[in-house]
Amino acid sequence: MANREEISATIDIEAPPEVVWHLVSDPAQMPRWSPQCRKMIVRGKGPVGVGTTTINVNRRGPLFWPTRSKVKEFVPGKRFAFKIAENGTVWSYDLEPTATGGTRLTESRHAPHGVSNLSNFLTQRVLGGTDNFEVELEQGMRQTLERIKAAAESGDLAGKA
Repeated sequence: MANREEISATIDIEAPPEVVWHLVSDPAQMPRWSPQCRKMIVRGKGPVGVGTTTINVNRRGPLFWPTRSKVKEFVPGKRFAFKIAENGTVWSYDLEPTATGGTRLTESRHAPHGVSNLSNFLTQRVLGGTDNFEVELEQGMRQTLERIKAAAESGDLAGKA
């Protein structure tokens, strides 16, 4: 089955964009949010920004697999996006202020040119097929956003509320 060009989920958070930005723009915190990401290691020194690369470890049940990513967009308080080298997809977090002083947060996976042949082959053979895997990705996004919302609204910016 063909990959969906975009998978996304959105949530409203009762915390200002700068608080939500703090949570989503730090790759090292990604395992706190994502049910699939187990580790996201920032390579190099200095602050995260366009060009920053990471080594990632993902998990689904007993299966683990590594990926590499590179930050493509880093607009403080508005957009954080990174591209996965192995499959060509771009994952992003978009923040919009709401009228109540909160934040509307959207997580997306974009595959405007599809997903790499190797990734699709492995998804079909090992992960139960593209349709099932993409449904899981969408469910995972909703879970990710709920976790970010809970942390932002409770003031848990460092994982130690």
